[in-house]
Amino acid sequence: MTLRRHLLTLAAAAALLAGCASPTPGDYVAERPVLDLRTYFNGPIEAHGIFTDRSGKVVRRFTVQMTGSWNGKEGVLDERFTYSDGKIERRVWRLTDEGGGRWIGRADDVVGTAQGRVAGNALNWRYTLRLPVDGSVYEVAFDDWMYLVDDKVMLNKAAMSKFGIHLGEVTLAFVKK
Repeated sequence: MTLRRHLLTLAAAAALLAGCASPTPGDYVAERPVLDLRTYFNGPIEAHGIFTDRSGKVVRRFTVQMTGSWNGKEGVLDERFTYSDGKIERRVWRLTDEGGGRWIGRADDVVGTAQGRVAGNALNWRYTLRLPVDGSVYEVAFDDWMYLVDDKVMLNKAAMSKFGIHLGEVTLAFVKK
């Protein structure tokens, strides 16, 4: 009876852990349309977004004007952010297709490299961003998901955390021009 109880406890624990598992790009492999970063992020794109704090309150709104260009497996995505308070920022991503759905991203305010995986209509980026806040700079982890809806629209949701503590989320809607 004791062995049976231990096996049931282990099975229940495994089921509980599986229920808490995060999504992976592989979960979207059958989704269409298939996301090709070189096609979608080529030319001009506009995005509209919000930042919500950990309670879900919108604390910042912004727009982004982007231009993507490619030379083989190497791409540049030039982003210009305009925030609702009038602040303007720029980030230039340098993207590299590593093959097999794997991508590397670099930007001046990214610590090391962003690691990306594409499958089906989804892209998951994981990276640490140096984020200026009130005169200080914090290194914040991003778990960034993009979902291609059709050839013009992509939705983006990124969770921000520090030391494993959820800080908030960034939500964007991209529209390819």
